[in-house]
Amino acid sequence: MPSELLTEFGIILGLATVVALIMRLLHQPLIIGHIITGLIAGPILLDVLQSQDIFNLFSQIGIAFLLFSVGLNLNPLVLRKYGKVALITGAGQVVITSFVGFVIYILMGFEMVEALYISVALSFSSTIIILKLISDKGDLEKLYAKIAIGFLLIQDVIAVVLLFTIPLFSMGQGSPQKLFSTFGEVVLLTFAVFAVSKLIIVRFHSYFSRSHELLFLLATAWGIGIAVIFREVGFSFEIGALVAGIALSLVPSRHEIYARLTPLRDFFIVIFFVMLGAQMTLSDLSSVILPAIILSVMVLVGKPLILMILMGAMGYRRKTSLETGFTVAQISEFSLILIVLGVSLGHLDQSVLSLVTLVGLATIFGSTYLVLFSDKWYKFLGPYLKIFERKHLIEGTQLEKEYNIFLFGGNRIGLDFLETFVKWQKPFLVIDHDPEVIGMLAKEKIDHSFGNAGDIDFLDTLKLSNAEIIVSTIPDLEINLLILESSQKGENKPPVMVVAHSISNALRLYEAGAAYVILPHFLGGEYAASFAQKFVQSAEEVQSMRLHHIEYLKHRAERGHEHPILEKYR
Repeated sequence: MPSELLTEFGIILGLATVVALIMRLLHQPLIIGHIITGLIAGPILLDVLQSQDIFNLFSQIGIAFLLFSVGLNLNPLVLRKYGKVALITGAGQVVITSFVGFVIYILMGFEMVEALYISVALSFSSTIIILKLISDKGDLEKLYAKIAIGFLLIQDVIAVVLLFTIPLFSMGQGSPQKLFSTFGEVVLLTFAVFAVSKLIIVRFHSYFSRSHELLFLLATAWGIGIAVIFREVGFSFEIGALVAGIALSLVPSRHEIYARLTPLRDFFIVIFFVMLGAQMTLSDLSSVILPAIILSVMVLVGKPLILMILMGAMGYRRKTSLETGFTVAQISEFSLILIVLGVSLGHLDQSVLSLVTLVGLATIFGSTYLVLFSDKWYKFLGPYLKIFERKHLIEGTQLEKEYNIFLFGGNRIGLDFLETFVKWQKPFLVIDHDPEVIGMLAKEKIDHSFGNAGDIDFLDTLKLSNAEIIVSTIPDLEINLLILESSQKGENKPPVMVVAHSISNALRLYEAGAAYVILPHFLGGEYAASFAQKFVQSAEEVQSMRLHHIEYLKHRAERGHEHPILEKYR
């Protein structure tokens, strides 16, 4: 038995590595590769997974570690941080997609419970996958990315609540008294876990944190131990892991714990996705392939359309709506976990899990290319999307007066330009997509426009060619090229200063007509080097510069600024 298990492990890990390399070449998330590995290793092809019980146990541990990690990072302030747009789009898309999907799935012949599970599961989108894709594109600072991250986190919170409550409702079936009794028991147990965390873990945290190994062992033992206790008293292993994570989020080193647990979590999660693929059979595939195609089209097309309608109603431009819509065109890892939960509770049969797994494969594969090539999709679809724009936009509204100076980005580097332009006493406009920056500008009564600088239609409404000078502190090559393009459409060719983070991008921007390209680290080094002579000539001047810089840093800190840590640019 041990030798057979080792052989199976070796085959799975070898297959997973090869398939993952292929997925990497195709720019696809590795989740797809893990499910395909399961299809290959399972009964459809090689049929090498004979130790099903052990691998299912590892799969369950993977879910537990994932929920433990989610609990560890669960931040109740997420709703406040990302504002009403995240709440409306995140919750609104889940509710509308679930309702519309439920009606359609009933019409397709699904049982009511199956339709309910599937409609809710398919309404969620993957935060992990979208964060990776947006990061790979270098779009983390763009408007659509900020909105998407916000509402995806809202959806994660909704998914976690469902994963927590569904087993409780299932246990409380039969009478309201039993349901209330079940809720009461889990509340008491959860309170006890938090009390132990507060009185023991947090109090002795400084001792545990002296050793990285001890901290890792403590976190692992805590997560698995609490999960086992929940299971032994009649609740689910997964609920216990989630509660353990939330309780441990009280300790100061929760981020370090999260980082150290990530490799362990990822290993067991690989087994979870492999087992999803391995549980499929040829009979499952033949019976669910047509419904899977229909459901995949609904996810790839229907969910983005619903989100675009919501964002259009809120006043966003069609480019921002389309880019944001593409981020929901797949299902989440929580979708699969929810269906697995339904199967384990006896609410669903194995064919539903096979169906949703196939939908996951298709939608994650398709949405990857939608997100990565969203600019090209917009060039093709943009003219047909005006129906999704309101006449009165919150993003780039009509200017009430003409401006001589335009500043794109009012934070960090932009703050220095902003304060300089105030001293010039000429009309200038600040364009930003961060609600916090816009709020700060409104408070200080500085003319501003909330908009996406990556939208050429929005840029053209600004009439940049009439400006005296344009400054962009956005370190995005494509956006700065669009600003240069828009600024050169008239007879006047205003000087344009832009920011870049690489020499190759800086040279491209110069070729496109930039008057000056700021490379912050090079410019900072050049500026600091000019101080060297002053250091040896005048101690009084050095002291004056030092005091001035301290006041400058305090001014920045009051605005909530922090210097970015960019190792690769050092």
